[in-house]
Amino acid sequence: MLDAFYERIAATSSVAPVILSVALMLFFGFAATRITKRLRLPSVTAYLAAGILLGPYVFDLVPTEVVGGMSFLSDIALAFIAFGVGEFFKLSALRKNGWRTVAITLSEALLSSLLVFFVTYLLLGLDLSFSLVLAALASATAPASTVMTIRQTGAKGDFVDTLLQVMALDNVVSLLSYSVAISVAVAAIGGGALSFSTVAMPLLRNLLAVVVGGVLGFVLRLLIPEGRSNDNRLIIVVALLFLFCGFCSIIDVSPLLGCMMIGAVYVNLGGDDKLFLQVSYFSPPILLLFFVRSGIGFRLDSLFAGGGSLVTYPLILVSVTYFLVRTVGKVGGSYLGCLAVGKERRVRNYLGLAEIPQASVAIGLAVLGARALGGEMGQTLETVVVAAGILYEIVGPVSAKLALYLSGSYTTDLPAAPTAEGVDEVAILCERIRAIREGLGEREAPPPTPEDAFTEAALMQREAMMPRRRGRWWQA
Repeated sequence: MLDAFYERIAATSSVAPVILSVALMLFFGFAATRITKRLRLPSVTAYLAAGILLGPYVFDLVPTEVVGGMSFLSDIALAFIAFGVGEFFKLSALRKNGWRTVAITLSEALLSSLLVFFVTYLLLGLDLSFSLVLAALASATAPASTVMTIRQTGAKGDFVDTLLQVMALDNVVSLLSYSVAISVAVAAIGGGALSFSTVAMPLLRNLLAVVVGGVLGFVLRLLIPEGRSNDNRLIIVVALLFLFCGFCSIIDVSPLLGCMMIGAVYVNLGGDDKLFLQVSYFSPPILLLFFVRSGIGFRLDSLFAGGGSLVTYPLILVSVTYFLVRTVGKVGGSYLGCLAVGKERRVRNYLGLAEIPQASVAIGLAVLGARALGGEMGQTLETVVVAAGILYEIVGPVSAKLALYLSGSYTTDLPAAPTAEGVDEVAILCERIRAIREGLGEREAPPPTPEDAFTEAALMQREAMMPRRRGRWWQA
């Protein structure tokens, strides 16, 4: 029914079906968040669910041609996600833990990848190339939900510092291993011989992307001096990220690692955190469209019926197995890594629990992998990772908040009330307030939220409409 409707519209205007489809994706994504918000689930879960509803297995409201023409969204979404992760690569924080962070990251990332490969290839008997790519994705961690939980609770301390650095390095390890795995898989599918150049060339292209990203981070800092208006700051950073995504498409690499480098170089050259907040406020519609599109491409039929010739049993079994095995690898690897470098008990016991979330980076890389592999293997990879991502988005935020609480990074406890006789309730309340203030001591101001950044930008924009002070035109 809708196919005939879209055909009739396309006969009048070729862009109308695209615009209407984007509007439906945005509206359904927003509507789904109204439900997940009540259930205390992250927005990514809502976006994926909205995509499934819009897809061919439920309402079939978005034409296949439109979905195929939006493949560039995976690159753009990864660029925004990775740029935000780059904020946590501050040299001052890295010097504090140094090699300990690297050791913990390698321990948990490698153990989770090795366990996933062992189970999928040796126990489940899946294809070697498919198992390699899935194992490479297992090391990735989603920082968005954990960072949001940290900001909401005001958590801080050695546990939080270690967690943020490990999550950032996790994605570096994942991207490097993904680059090797996808190269091996593509060569195996194409029937080509596996050689040193087959593996080395993707790594060299990623190294080139890192260098270019570092240069663009330096350029970004130069283009955003102290007096630059907020609207132009946002225009410049978005333009640079889009430019870099185009460059990465030309050399056929993921923009993830290079965009991390752009953010890291910018923040270490004295760039303020407000730019990252502005980008995080600008990016939700783009991320919504990306995840809704991933949900549209989700294969519900094979999820329960089977994965074709590649997998003879339902893909839901592969997704649940991947979810459980990766979780064991993250928790066990983090514990062993922390134990090896001498981290205190509350860090080593709960760090792995906070690293369970996985959605944004893994799904983005899975979409890129599906595009590179193509055919049945590519579709199966995307379906397995998206299905596991839904599970992670349900369990991950809860486990991250629990880990922050159990590690003592934040607390909701109140001091005990005085029990002396003859003391009224007002005196008891005053005593509690005094005890809380003494316990907190000097605290830093809470980090601004994206909404605060947007409000501040709006006020600055209104001031800009008034008579302007004298200044050079290139500093506007």
